[in-house]
Amino acid sequence: MTRSVPVGVGSKSRASIGQRTLRTDRWWQYPVTTFILLSLWVIYATVRAFMNHDYFVARYHYLSPFTSPCVSTKCVPGSTDFGTWFGNFPVFLPLAIITLVFLLGFRLTCYYYRKAYYRSFWLAPQACGVAEPHGKYTGETRFPLIIQNAHRYFWMIAVLISLVNTWDLIRAFKGGDGGVGMGLGTVIMLVNVAALWMYTLGCHSCRHIMGGRLRHFSKHPVRYRAWTWVSWLNGKHGNFAWTSLGTLALTDFYIWLVAANVFSDPRIFN
Repeated sequence: MTRSVPVGVGSKSRASIGQRTLRTDRWWQYPVTTFILLSLWVIYATVRAFMNHDYFVARYHYLSPFTSPCVSTKCVPGSTDFGTWFGNFPVFLPLAIITLVFLLGFRLTCYYYRKAYYRSFWLAPQACGVAEPHGKYTGETRFPLIIQNAHRYFWMIAVLISLVNTWDLIRAFKGGDGGVGMGLGTVIMLVNVAALWMYTLGCHSCRHIMGGRLRHFSKHPVRYRAWTWVSWLNGKHGNFAWTSLGTLALTDFYIWLVAANVFSDPRIFN
């Protein structure tokens, strides 16, 4: 006789089913794949964030998004476009500690990422129609999940950080002789910034700000147009979430190699 729990599929009001799930498809592929990819990305990002070197190519002003904005006196010359707000950071702190905290908060509280890591790391549940191992559920009313309700505020800060990334992109249109130029690194940074904006503007909080609480769209044509565009982005929010993770890692990896003199940046002009 199986022991029942007072909630969920083990509730006394539910039929007693011995199997974990009656699904016959490969439902486990999504959580397993997500677990592997997110784990690899977190490992790479953590290592790079704490390396604190090979993050800036002064000749073309390529600054890694993992280090932007660099506001410590420990930053290499030329990488502190926004000034040095702090002295030398200790070795155990990444140079972008200020923005990383908020970007981590933005990603962790994102609706898509909640689905991703709830299923892949917390098994709550792993998939639709698959019983989760937890005996109770308190929702997002207690620590730490109550922090999820701060997502809209993390989004506002993420918009400011995206503006900083856009500034870094503008600065990356620098030629080898100091004039205007464009290289492969510029193109990679351009793709990354575009992906970051697509992900950020497709956020559910942005969609609510654009069209939430409006009773008559006809009386607010500008907000309605913005709402329809954001709604399109929102429908692809998961795609942009993964794409932006990939472009972030690619941009940092490329700048790392160029800064370490593994190869030279191929120039399109100047």
